[in-house]
Amino acid sequence: MDVTLHLAQQPEADELLGRSPLAALVGMLLDQQVPMEWAFAGPHTIARRLNADDLDAHEIAAYDPEEFAALLSAKPAVHRYPGSMAKRIQQLCEYLVEHYEGDPTALWEGCASGKDLLKRLNDLPGFGKQKSQIFLALLGKQLGVRPAGWREAAGAYGEADAYRSVADITGPESLRRVRAHKQQLKAAKAAAGQ
Repeated sequence: MDVTLHLAQQPEADELLGRSPLAALVGMLLDQQVPMEWAFAGPHTIARRLNADDLDAHEIAAYDPEEFAALLSAKPAVHRYPGSMAKRIQQLCEYLVEHYEGDPTALWEGCASGKDLLKRLNDLPGFGKQKSQIFLALLGKQLGVRPAGWREAAGAYGEADAYRSVADITGPESLRRVRAHKQQLKAAKAAAGQ
């Protein structure tokens, strides 16, 4: 993996996301209840606070939980809920160490199908169906991970020329279009009284 992503809208944070599969996974995990840019800048902030160039699943899994929560809580906090997200990140890293020897690329390397990859993503702590489909779409659309049937497994997020999620953000204009799409969905939901 060595591509340019534009999810954090910060060059150094985006560079890390493009070369580090774990950073991309952690950014996706953080992408809830905070602006997308804040979530995807989180891995870079964590790496800086660990005095590292990258994130390492073994190191994070072994980190003292209270110290790791404090690391994420330091100002500016990595997330709106730094304590609970620190726990989730550690659970994700523990899972990767236990099932994939700490190597996130082992999630998709050798996957026979998009359906298989979606199942593997769904098995990750903190990844539900929607988050897994969005990450699968990001892998396929921007990171070149395209097992057979990946678009179908990603559902609507896998559609070409869509502007639904982070999988479709390649710069400021596509970010604007994704935000507009999300605002339309929110307005429709409000109009339906949900």
